[in-house]
Amino acid sequence: MPEARTPAQIEADIARRRSELAVTLDEIGVRMHPKTIIGDAKAKVASKVDQTAGRAYVAANRIVSDVRGRFVTEEGAPRLERIVPVAMVVVGVVGLITVSSRRRKA
Repeated sequence: MPEARTPAQIEADIARRRSELAVTLDEIGVRMHPKTIIGDAKAKVASKVDQTAGRAYVAANRIVSDVRGRFVTEEGAPRLERIVPVAMVVVGVVGLITVSSRRRKA
């Protein structure tokens, strides 16, 4: 059979539970405050942007390394057999753009 509690014990238990409820309600109030919600949302967005930027940086770095590997040997010497044809294509495209823009002006 449970022990009979004194009125002082009951009052102390009620006071302790009120204190716990007050702390819980304060925490809920802070979590549900619009500034807290906005701050959490901003932090999540910033985290996603950082992740995306990091992934983009890694992807870009990989692409640059691949391209560099095609035009430069492991020793760092340029591969002229690949650079010269690309340079000629670039010069040809720039020349065509220049000619077509001059024709449009005339």
